[in-house]
Amino acid sequence: MQHHLYYDFATFLGKYFEGKVQKISVHAGFTCPNRDGAVGRGGCTYCNNQTFNPEYCSPELSVTQQLEDGMRFFSRKYPAMRYLAYFQAYTNTYGELSRLKAMYEEALAVDGVVGLVIGTRPDCMPEELLDYLEELSHRTFLMVEYGIESANDETLRRINRGHDFATAADAIRRTHERGILVGGHVILGLPGEEREELLRQASLLATLPLDMLKLHQLQLIRGTRMAREYEERPEDFHLYEVDEYIELAIDYIERLPQTMVIERFISQSPRSLLIAPDWGMKNFEFVNRLRRRMVERETWQGRLISD
Repeated sequence: MQHHLYYDFATFLGKYFEGKVQKISVHAGFTCPNRDGAVGRGGCTYCNNQTFNPEYCSPELSVTQQLEDGMRFFSRKYPAMRYLAYFQAYTNTYGELSRLKAMYEEALAVDGVVGLVIGTRPDCMPEELLDYLEELSHRTFLMVEYGIESANDETLRRINRGHDFATAADAIRRTHERGILVGGHVILGLPGEEREELLRQASLLATLPLDMLKLHQLQLIRGTRMAREYEERPEDFHLYEVDEYIELAIDYIERLPQTMVIERFISQSPRSLLIAPDWGMKNFEFVNRLRRRMVERETWQGRLISD
C-alpha cells in the first residue's frame, strides 16, 4: 500500500478550491481575556504578539485595507491568487457578537476573499457565536483554529494559559458538531514536557475531531515572561536542535490519523525578537529535510495507529 508521508495543507485546500489560495493575516484590534483581567493578566508566558504579525497587518487599518494591502503583497507573484482572511492576532472571537459579525462579513465582502480562518482560545467560543459560525460555514469556507498549546494541565497552569485541556477538547467537539472545520495549535517543548509526554499528547489529540493541526517548536521571544524564566532556570528548558526536533515531529505524526491535516511543523519568529533556538532555516527547507528523513525511516503519518 502506498502511503503519503503526511496530509499537507495544500492538498487539503485543493479539495475546496482550484488554483492557488493564500492566507492573509488580519489584525482586528482584539485583546485577550488572559490580558484584560477576565481570565488573567499578562497573557501566556511565551506570548509576544509581534512575532506573528506581517508588516501589512495593523489594527489601525480597517479589515478591508489590511486585506487589500496583503493582496498587493502576494499578487505581484501570483496574479490569479485567491485568499483566506486569517484573523490571527490575539483572540478573534472575544468581543460583542455584532462587532465580530461585522468584521467577518467585511472580510468576506473583499473581492478575492474566498473564506475565513479564525484563530482563538477554546474558552472564547459561546454558543451564540457558534450559531452564527455554523450558518456562515454554509455560505463560505470557514475554519476555526484553537490554541491548545498543551494537553497537560500542569503545563497550562505554568504558562499562565488560563484554561485546562478539557476546555480545549470541549470547544473542539462543540465546533465539530456544528459541521465547522476545526484546527488546533500546539507548542512542542514547553518547560517540563519531554518526549514521552509529547507523544502522549499526540495520542490524546488523535482522539479529537480535529481537521487540522499546527505544530510549533518552542521559541524563546524577547520581552516575554518565559524569556526571563529561561535566564533564571535554563535547566527547565529543552530547546531542540533541528534534527532532534525532526525526529520528534515524525514520532508525533506517526500517532495522528491520516485524515488530520498537518498545516505546519515550525514557527518562524522575526530574528530581531528571537532568543533561541535559531536554526537559520526557512519553512520549506525544514519541510524538505523532514520529508527526506521520513523516507529514510520508511514511515508515514498514522503509522502507529492500528486500523
